[in-house]
Amino acid sequence: MKAIHKDILRLAIPSILANITVPVVGMVDIAVTGHLSGAVAASIGGISIGSMLFDLLYWNFAVLRAGTGGLTAQAYGRADMQECGRILCRGLGLSLLMAALVLAIQWPFTKLAFLVVDSSAEVRELALLYFFIRIWAAPATLSLMTLRGWFIGMQDTVSSMWTDLVVNGMNILASVVLALGIGGWPGLGFRGVAYGTLVAQYSGLLFALGILAVKYWKKVLPQISLRQAVESFRGNDLKGFFNMNADLFLRSVGFILIYIGFTVISARFGDLMLASSAIMMKLLMLFSFFTDGFAYAGQALTGKFIGERNPGGLQETVKAVFNWSMGVAVLFIGIYGALGVPLLRLMTSDGQVVEACRQFLPWLIAMPPLGCAAFTWDGIYEGATASRPIRDAMLAAALLFFLTWFGGKAVLDHFSPESYQAAAIHVLLGAYFMHLLTRTVWLSATYRKSIYVK
Repeated sequence: MKAIHKDILRLAIPSILANITVPVVGMVDIAVTGHLSGAVAASIGGISIGSMLFDLLYWNFAVLRAGTGGLTAQAYGRADMQECGRILCRGLGLSLLMAALVLAIQWPFTKLAFLVVDSSAEVRELALLYFFIRIWAAPATLSLMTLRGWFIGMQDTVSSMWTDLVVNGMNILASVVLALGIGGWPGLGFRGVAYGTLVAQYSGLLFALGILAVKYWKKVLPQISLRQAVESFRGNDLKGFFNMNADLFLRSVGFILIYIGFTVISARFGDLMLASSAIMMKLLMLFSFFTDGFAYAGQALTGKFIGERNPGGLQETVKAVFNWSMGVAVLFIGIYGALGVPLLRLMTSDGQVVEACRQFLPWLIAMPPLGCAAFTWDGIYEGATASRPIRDAMLAAALLFFLTWFGGKAVLDHFSPESYQAAAIHVLLGAYFMHLLTRTVWLSATYRKSIYVK
């Protein structure tokens, strides 16, 4: 096996192993609520809307991981450990400032969000209950974004993996125990799912800080003084960080518009279609947790080779990472084709929800090739800190998503099919497909001038 493939697998496999637990967490959250007493569709809808509110907040701050990872990888390639330490200090400081902002705006944020989110009163009540418990994990959640990005930039996906495993494992354990109870204790019901996430985030933060102290205290942190750490928040350092991350922020806004649009639109067609759409999105993202491992490897190696000024290594990385990513796409086409219905039944025991989802399964087979390509390009561009092209691609994708939806809905309104609600969800999934196609085509067309110019 060529050395580049060994490097990719060394970086990708830990991330994949950690990412495998991510969909399990989402499935457990839905499965727990799906087996609680009461209205199953409303409970699943409450989790979906509540999670959407956090995505609206946190995806805007995903720049902490992407920006920190790319800058750190390039500093690592230059063997500049002092700069690696300064990037870490800057990222963690900004994480805490952003967390304070999130906590400060939580009440007006939910008021504003539900001006546009259309859901039943029961779903709204459950979503708000979930949100106002989980929001107190913001300092841990945002700090973990920075730490994960920094570990990846340091070519250390193993530490990122163990951090994710702790978070996700604790999330599963705490959510099940706190929601369903243990022994003679009946549990907290729906609220237990939110408290489980709260416990998991702080457990992960403590674990990651422990890794930092044991593994990097002598290697990196002594390279910078307190004065240098403070100066990393001033002048050109901070300006450069924000200039790059402004593009990544706008890219996150574009993705949020698509994701929020998907959830808000599906909510307008009743609790059953909302629950079906939420489950389909969870299943749709399964392949991304595998291809993201190769995207993270691409980010780390791209940044490293740019820091080393090694264009040959960079070109070899792009080609090899895409070979692995397309292998993931082929694998998941087979998985969705053979195991679609069993996966639905794993998500919920409600026969009505399962039956509603069955008609949307063909979309799962169509999505992986485009999704794997789009996610892989994101990692490569982030490693090169080429933020403007991924910003432009995502904004164009958001535009195509909404144009496809509104155009398709106009056709549906004209013909008024008997199964109007299901047809609308098909159009919505088609719009999501168009967004992936736009990102893939755009980034494929611009990568030579955007990446190799570095």
